Amino acid sequence: MPKQSELIRSLLALFDEKKMIYDLERLTAYECDGLTAFRALPLAVLIPDSIEEILAVVEICNRYQVPLVVRGGGTGLSGGATPIEGALLLSLARLNRVLEIDPQNRTARVEPGVTNIRVSQEAAPYGLYYSPDPSSQVACTIGGNIAENAGGIHCLKYGLTVNNVLGVKLITMEGEILSIGGKAAESPGYDLLPLIVGSEGLLGIIVEATLRLLPKPESARLVVGCFDSVAKAAQTVSLILSSGIIPAGLEMMDKLVLDAVQAFVPETLPSSAQAVLLCELDGMVEEVEEQSLRVKNIMTKAGADEIIVSEDDAQRMRLWKCRKSAFPAMGRISPDYYCMDGTIPRKKLGYLLGKIVELSDQYNLKVGNVFHAGDGNLHPLILYDQSIPGELEKVESMGEKILELCVQVGGSITGEHGVGLEKLGPMCSQFSAEEIAQFQRVKKAFDPHCLLNPGKAIPTLHRCAEWGKMHVHGGKDPFPGLERF
Repeated sequence: MPKQSELIRSLLALFDEKKMIYDLERLTAYECDGLTAFRALPLAVLIPDSIEEILAVVEICNRYQVPLVVRGGGTGLSGGATPIEGALLLSLARLNRVLEIDPQNRTARVEPGVTNIRVSQEAAPYGLYYSPDPSSQVACTIGGNIAENAGGIHCLKYGLTVNNVLGVKLITMEGEILSIGGKAAESPGYDLLPLIVGSEGLLGIIVEATLRLLPKPESARLVVGCFDSVAKAAQTVSLILSSGIIPAGLEMMDKLVLDAVQAFVPETLPSSAQAVLLCELDGMVEEVEEQSLRVKNIMTKAGADEIIVSEDDAQRMRLWKCRKSAFPAMGRISPDYYCMDGTIPRKKLGYLLGKIVELSDQYNLKVGNVFHAGDGNLHPLILYDQSIPGELEKVESMGEKILELCVQVGGSITGEHGVGLEKLGPMCSQFSAEEIAQFQRVKKAFDPHCLLNPGKAIPTLHRCAEWGKMHVHGGKDPFPGLERF
């Protein structure tokens, strides 16, 4: 590791002070992403506006063997963009051009710093839009969405980011520029695109993406069922999907979340409901009319106390605002919250929500549930106060128990937020030593010196052993020749 002054001098030879931050006061703005429980300061933040400048940063990192962490909008919830002490942080905020909207091929070509919502805004004049819509879509960027394989409320029908990215251009830590996929339906060679999407910044630096655009539906209607129990709402999810209807979105919120949301969007949902299920149907007018009636009947038979059907787009968007305001709304009732992200088979929704209630009582911590019910993607929000000694450790322990339950019922420890720093321990529950070793081999194939976002997403085998989830024989792990991060 070179002296910091030598490294800074090398960087200043390439970047003026408008593109480089290295004073303590301004560095603190980059010490974490949306997971504020973990914080660290990088050596410096670089904000390039061209591929050539990114290549120069990569060359310097290789020359001095300095780790590099790439950051998009900083809205991630797993610590994926949290700096590493002694590392450089590369912000892609200035690579924010929409390079092309191609209405004939229904594609958009954009730089990584373009915000999610802007893609749809630019495509709107052509009657097109980009379907993945995370709650943070006004701030989160396409590069970050690709890194974490972000979802959103419409991913049930239209898929996650991986289903809507056609191609990427990325820079490896060896300075290569790779183009993977593109506008064509098929591309030569191995299908590496699904490997890159969701790789959490470990394999390369995304500098361009080609996205799939969809035509705006002719009609959309939101049917909201208000229930006196979470169990009834959860059961209704299975009833709707087993009827053959595939909603554009199928979301659920429980009482604690509803109470918090009331202050953001007052008098929109009944305060007496213990759970609400939001079911959006879209498509041709006649199709939406028929499916809305069927969903309303299913909700009635399932025990809904009240059903709200949007009469126009303004009311539909107001109802959706309740769901999209859920995360910020929780800040009104708790100093801190820990947002989990596990995925389970839909038929296990009721069971796991019951188990979360039991854990809430056991740990004496309140939990609000807001999630993509149609996908079985849970987002329990564990409320706590970080200023209380030992409280964060208690929350982390409870969160790990929730994720272990997800694995036990046949699910996954993450659906769209990624592993980052947050879920390194639970990775040891989900995957075997052989599988984790293979992840590490893939990492080294793209990044031989492990300089790109090290210490994220893939746990070391020693960590798993220390965590108590992997047996190490005679003090030795089963892959002694594999270099550790």
